[in-house]
Amino acid sequence: MPTERITTPGAMDVRPAEVGELDQIAKLWYDGWQDAHATIVPPELAALRTLTSFRNRLEKGLGKVRVTGPLGEPRGFYMLKHDELDQFFVAAHARGSGVAATLLLDAETRLVEGGVQTAWLACAIGNERAARFYEKHGWCRVGTMVHHAEAPNGTYALETWRYEKSLTRSA
Repeated sequence: MPTERITTPGAMDVRPAEVGELDQIAKLWYDGWQDAHATIVPPELAALRTLTSFRNRLEKGLGKVRVTGPLGEPRGFYMLKHDELDQFFVAAHARGSGVAATLLLDAETRLVEGGVQTAWLACAIGNERAARFYEKHGWCRVGTMVHHAEAPNGTYALETWRYEKSLTRSA
């Protein structure tokens, strides 16, 4: 007899972000970015990373944002851009809970569904926690690259680690 799967609604489900929770997701992103990046990127870029800038970027890319956690209480989110895992953040209180692995699997699934064979992401040089996580999940650091990070008035050129993962399924 099959066992019924019991889950807490919203606990680990990954779903499209909703416009009504943009402020909460922006705050999660801002806090996560400050924690992971503020001390390892140039001060000029750090100055551009305001709560408002994150909110604006989320609103602009809303259709590409997926989130986990109850509505209005995001535990993590990601954003895709073509074949790139463009943004990936987990709330500090949710780290170590499996949220990140759940989000990453969902992102990889969406990329495969979009026809992507090799996905990539830019990771800030020095963000060792993120690097370890990606490597643990099969992403390979293939070198460094200049990433043109979105900024309020264009882009900001930043040297980053480039990670790639083959998403093709072997027969």
